[in-house]
Amino acid sequence: MEESVKKYLAKIGRVGGVKSRRELTPEQARRMVAVREARRAYRKFRTSCFWSYDPELVITISDVPWVAEQLKQHGGREAWEIGMKLCR
Repeated sequence: MEESVKKYLAKIGRVGGVKSRRELTPEQARRMVAVREARRAYRKFRTSCFWSYDPELVITISDVPWVAEQLKQHGGREAWEIGMKLCR
């Protein structure tokens, strides 16, 4: 590979890495984790707790308390524990 091409790729790679970094507050990070865990729980317990809801439902931050409540009401021990973690 030519030296000019190497320099160009190194330059655009460095800029892309800098621009793609984002700063999250601790609260934003916690909300992202809660949404991710709620989505995972919705998929895992879909047949036991969420069977009457759309399988393609997209869980958002406003749905996290609902997912936790459904897990605690209709799931077993494992689902209940996940629901409790989502309530924190």
